Amino acid sequence: MEFKNILITGAAGFIGFHLCQKLLARSVNVVGIDNLNDYYDPELKRARLAILKASPLFEHVDLDIADRQGMSDLFAATQFDAVVNLAAQAGVRYSLENPHSYVDTNLVGFVNVLEGCRHSGVRHLVFASSSSVYGANVVLPFSTHQNVDHPVSLYAASKKANELMAHSYSHLFGLPTTGLRFFTVYGPWGRPDMALFLFAKGIIEDRPIDVFNHGKMERDFTYIDDIVEGVCRVIDLPPVANPAWDRENPDPGTSYSPYRIYNIGNNQKVDLMRYIEVLEDCLGKKAKKNFLPMQPGDVPATFADVEDLSRDVGFKPNTPIEQGIRSFVDWYRDYYRV
Repeated sequence: MEFKNILITGAAGFIGFHLCQKLLARSVNVVGIDNLNDYYDPELKRARLAILKASPLFEHVDLDIADRQGMSDLFAATQFDAVVNLAAQAGVRYSLENPHSYVDTNLVGFVNVLEGCRHSGVRHLVFASSSSVYGANVVLPFSTHQNVDHPVSLYAASKKANELMAHSYSHLFGLPTTGLRFFTVYGPWGRPDMALFLFAKGIIEDRPIDVFNHGKMERDFTYIDDIVEGVCRVIDLPPVANPAWDRENPDPGTSYSPYRIYNIGNNQKVDLMRYIEVLEDCLGKKAKKNFLPMQPGDVPATFADVEDLSRDVGFKPNTPIEQGIRSFVDWYRDYYRV
């Protein structure tokens, strides 16, 4: 690991927690920002944080990235080699209920991160984007070289905005930035608002689970360990300008500036009903299914083209759902004592 002092925003979140653990295991000094908000059970965040705090290399800063002065003070006080921005208001469906939360965190918060990096000489900003930016696209697999100008939720629009904002800072200030489009991340310590968590809880409690689009959904389910391995490899590879970039035929995935976009997905689409079936096998219990229509802002299928990631960092996710779901169920039973 080239960089020894790294700032992680959203450190007590699902991906942030696992990333911090991996970096700490590599003897990296990690400062983790998290304001432990109540979008989902803060107790889960506190439990993750307690594990991280056991390391002398970890420091938690209780801060909202939307706090302009607080962020400015943090960057002024500490010199970070690299920053990984994972703090975000997540969730497609919630963006229909509370749009302002997405503006506050994903836009205002992100510009505070960009400004901190710009003024303190950070050598690489890696930030979480999302497969949701592909929106109305139906050409599979999704490629970073495709146009993504038709988001179907405010969450997706905010993530697309992050990519545009980062590019402008790469262009104006030479700040190396890399955006990572994550595809349906799952695994131990996962978010309670995600499908696998909701399904497991419902099946164990003998309640019907909501299955949208009448089960006719396909997702590129990506195991958490694969995500953090990809992120760690990308951190070590700050982007450089692409000399072959053509202004007359612009490639959305690269730039004449030090800017790059990668997909991180399992590069195979899995039928939602198969996903539920594997979970049923792991739990030893059948689900009661409540079939519902497609939700606003959702898409029927996601599928990542990860050839660029594989070529540049020598890694592509490959954990089968049978293995990943088993790990999640083992964690769930242990954590909730069921």
